[in-house]
Amino acid sequence: MWLQGIVLIVSLLVLAWSADKFVDGSCGLAHYLGISPFLIGMIIVGFGTSAPEMLVSAISAFEGSPDIALGNAYGSNITNVLLILGVAAIVNPIEVDFSVVKKELPFLAGTIILTVFLVLDGFISRLNAITMLVLFIPIMVISSLGKKEEQEEESGKKESLIKSVCLIIFGLVLLVSSSRALVWAAKDIALALGVSELIIGLTIVALGTSLPELAASVSAARKNEHGVAFGNVVGSNLFNTMCVVGIAGAITPVTVDPKILTRDLPAVAIVTLFLFIFGIRRKIDRFSGIFLVAFYIAYTVLLGLKIV
Repeated sequence: MWLQGIVLIVSLLVLAWSADKFVDGSCGLAHYLGISPFLIGMIIVGFGTSAPEMLVSAISAFEGSPDIALGNAYGSNITNVLLILGVAAIVNPIEVDFSVVKKELPFLAGTIILTVFLVLDGFISRLNAITMLVLFIPIMVISSLGKKEEQEEESGKKESLIKSVCLIIFGLVLLVSSSRALVWAAKDIALALGVSELIIGLTIVALGTSLPELAASVSAARKNEHGVAFGNVVGSNLFNTMCVVGIAGAITPVTVDPKILTRDLPAVAIVTLFLFIFGIRRKIDRFSGIFLVAFYIAYTVLLGLKIV
């Protein structure tokens, strides 16, 4: 199993690094084409930081491991709120823009309610999956309305078109290959340890695919870019709930493990409630950050011990 362990660690690191290169190339191409900074942040960076989740879940569905796909999606949502926001708040307390509570968070809550409704029968059909993907489009559009476009920062010379395209291709190739390696290693480790693929997806895979969000949110918190730190998590969770699950289900219909309905989706709902609480308080202080990280550790330990 040592080989699978090494492959798992290396693939997680390559996954995070290649996602960063993919975002760099996409931003460079967007700047070259004259796309606005807001759309770059909303669509390109949002997609880029969620690309690991999307590709890992897609490949898991292709290879007949739907539990890894769903565990990755819902586990990433839990990880984003508890670990990523927690660590970011410990680094620097986060001030929350109340407009997010009025606009984006209701969308996130609505998508979770929709997800529960769609999987109540224990099955995600292609129709269910396509419904998620189609509904995500107006959510993105409505969410972007009324936003003030930020001024583009002059960061020196822009990347050339050729370099940007090369970064996109290079990043995408590494994203796909590292995702395949990650799924292979995760399946073998789950089999060797006698744990379910769902648990592996909720913990190791979810943590690994959330590394880009962790880096982005911690960096934003250190720079006092509070809106980016909090908005990155909310946006990523929207991507995970609708797109990651939708892509997996569109590739192949997914049978839903009963534990997802009784344990994991309730956990996603609880951490989403935390977002509303912090939004109403308009701040995530260091004490709250410590609480979130402690909650994440406890949840992960309970999963590992098969207590929940």
